[in-house]
Amino acid sequence: MEGGLAERGTRLLVLGAGPAQLGLLAAARERGLFVIAADRDASAPGFAFADRRALVSAEDEEGLGRLAEAERVDGVIAPGIDWPVAIAARLAERFALPHPISPATALLTTSKLRQRERFRMGGVPQPAFELCRDEGEAVAAARRIGLPCVVKAPDRQGQRGLGLVRRDEDLRPAVQEALGAARSTFCIVEAYAPGREVTVNAFSVAGRFHPLTVTDRIVAEPPAFGVALAHVWPSALEPDELGAAIEAAAAAVRALGVEDGPTYTQILAGPEGPRVIELAIRLGGGHDAELCRAALGVDLNGLALAAALGEQIPEYALTPRARAGGACVRFIVAPSGVLVAVNGVEDALALPGIELARVYRQPGYVLGPLRRGADRAGAVLAIGSTREEALARAASAIESIRFEIVDAEALV
Repeated sequence: MEGGLAERGTRLLVLGAGPAQLGLLAAARERGLFVIAADRDASAPGFAFADRRALVSAEDEEGLGRLAEAERVDGVIAPGIDWPVAIAARLAERFALPHPISPATALLTTSKLRQRERFRMGGVPQPAFELCRDEGEAVAAARRIGLPCVVKAPDRQGQRGLGLVRRDEDLRPAVQEALGAARSTFCIVEAYAPGREVTVNAFSVAGRFHPLTVTDRIVAEPPAFGVALAHVWPSALEPDELGAAIEAAAAAVRALGVEDGPTYTQILAGPEGPRVIELAIRLGGGHDAELCRAALGVDLNGLALAAALGEQIPEYALTPRARAGGACVRFIVAPSGVLVAVNGVEDALALPGIELARVYRQPGYVLGPLRRGADRAGAVLAIGSTREEALARAASAIESIRFEIVDAEALV
């Protein structure tokens, strides 16, 4: 970015040090920033890239405020997870720090309901939905909308309080789970339709929307509904479908008033055209920025850092320069049990086309069955001459990585 690399004295507070923040933290370290990472998990993998570790929850606004003041930070950023995005914006305003989004705009990323209302006002295509206060309202809404339907907490992410309901007998348990997970007292019941799930990763500068990678989102089956198993580029959508998905993402960004910074928009491309599922005003949490750099040569992590530090972003930094014909991130699902050791990561990295191979957990961690994104054990990023070659290379790399697991009950 213009002005050159920041000096080591430039201090950046990063909210979160989990798998969703790894790419941004690594980029900040590579750039030479002094990184203060805040996470309540002492074993968070992102702490390896931090100059200072703070055992503070990324949702503890009061504690983060004290930390920002004590560390005299020059910028604050919340990549990969939604709720801290609004906290970062408020901290930036409180301490007069540069920031790409206002607190009012950032708040929209923490509430699916507020988003839905803005989308409705802006004419953004989205699934039919109803806000429900209790089981009775949810049952009535599901009857009006029809099965299958999706029930979700309006203010959670990472598949917490999210369920796909195909049968009447599954509705009440799904509603109870959503209401139990919600920070508020509501849940959302929305229509579910067949189609291809895609993600539009983009960056805005002074109100101009720059679409970058559009990836197919390969998801797991229930009970891990909504959990991504892979992001694959380029999308297999037909050109007209691809253009419609990009325009839907741009309309969603406009509706939320996003002028600057990264956005991550999930879209369902179905027979009736694209429908915006949700929009996050941040970097994607599934190595989306690293995939963008591998596929197009656009450094989304670097752009997000520049925006957080108030730097001017030149046009050339947003210009794609194709580096591969295909690219993908494939997530690793490990067996359940206590992790004893991981072998073969270096072997995976040595394979052709492997740009990244990461395991998120250390020995001693108890791995459970796949239910949410947080249950994934790691990820591999591969490139190839085609998307099919990239997927095959990623599969080979994952086969090289071996988990030594023991039954948790055997240790009791």
